[in-house]
Amino acid sequence: MRGRRTWLPLGCFVASMVLSPAAAQATDLLGVYRLAQANDPTYAAARHTLDAALQQVPQARAGLLPKVDLTGNYNQTDANASFTGIPVNSRNVDAWTWTLQLTQPLLRVSNVYAYQEAEAKALQAREVFEEARQDLILRAAQAYFDVLVAQEGVYAAQAQLDAMREQLQQAQHGFKTGLVAVTDVYEAKAKAARAQSQLDGAQNDLTAKRAELDRLTGVSPGRLAPLRRIVVMPQPKPNALEPWVAQASEDNPAVLAQRAALRAASSDVGKNRAENLPTLDLTASYGGNYSSGSILNPTNFSTRADASVVGLQLTIPVYAGGAVDSQIAQARANEYKARSQLEEARRKAAAEAKEAYLAIGTGVSQIQALQTSVEAGRESVKGNRIGYTLGIRIDSDVLSAEDQLYAARRDLAKARYDTLLQGLKLKAAAGVLGVSDLATINALLGE
Repeated sequence: MRGRRTWLPLGCFVASMVLSPAAAQATDLLGVYRLAQANDPTYAAARHTLDAALQQVPQARAGLLPKVDLTGNYNQTDANASFTGIPVNSRNVDAWTWTLQLTQPLLRVSNVYAYQEAEAKALQAREVFEEARQDLILRAAQAYFDVLVAQEGVYAAQAQLDAMREQLQQAQHGFKTGLVAVTDVYEAKAKAARAQSQLDGAQNDLTAKRAELDRLTGVSPGRLAPLRRIVVMPQPKPNALEPWVAQASEDNPAVLAQRAALRAASSDVGKNRAENLPTLDLTASYGGNYSSGSILNPTNFSTRADASVVGLQLTIPVYAGGAVDSQIAQARANEYKARSQLEEARRKAAAEAKEAYLAIGTGVSQIQALQTSVEAGRESVKGNRIGYTLGIRIDSDVLSAEDQLYAARRDLAKARYDTLLQGLKLKAAAGVLGVSDLATINALLGE
């Protein structure tokens, strides 16, 4: 029942992929991030949203600066005029006027609050964009790691299928020679079919992950540089939970954005209250007017005058139908809402930091356990192969050992990438994630 068996370790399949011509053209994590930064529409929309939001500041500042208007008009009048004792006569009159007027707000409290509100909203927009920038880093890393994990799944599934096909060939050969029952052939066929199905699923998953990466970068990055086999996982600095949670509660971009939103809401309350206060403007104007005649006087003569006027304009609000009081109440409600949203953002950031920190610890433990499992699995496969050759192990023992080794390798790869991603998420929660963090991981990539 035991025939000669040729072994195809998983390493041979992986080596064939590594040594392919495309290996020299592998794209690293920083390369994927740069592509995403240039081509991701979500990030581009966030950048344009920031540009638009920043324009609120000069618009609000304009309410504190002088306003200059130049107006003018020209009229031509044709009329028949009659006066007592004078026959009806035709009058054609040309007239024009022009005025250059400057208005400088001296006391407009609502405009001051409006300017403060605009500055707060601009700050909020900057923090929202910072959140989008860090989110792009996370999405690029997630898409990059997902492809590599999916590739490991394909490698493992392919190796399992090769082993099952070899078992099927041996079973068919044994059946022809009368050493194996037909039920063994059917069982081997079922295992091979299941392995093929698993490979198809793994390849479909890889295709989907590739499509997501292509959607993010706008191009197909080609082959990706994997994590080196032996690396030391970066540890959080400081390696304690409380500092990360405290920093996330204060410096997370979502928290900072919501704090700015609260400032804007408070300024809006002040702005609406100021609508009940008097306003004082300095006005200065210079202009001229000309008329070639008159249709209202018996004596027709032309006139021209130039004049300059300087004055103060005081406006005291008396009653606006209750609109201002309603606007104040509305602004106060929005302020309470912003304060609640700030607290929610703090709690969420703290929870995200805690979750990521604990996940790093769990990931490091899993990596250590899986590394031990891979080493043990490698020795188990070696021992079962020797035992199979000596006749003290059966074929299924070898296959079971191989399956465990392939699964352990796949799980180890996933654990390593997940742990690296959790490190990035921890820094994002604390509001300190940057390209330098990608560069640190990038240094761990290679063959």
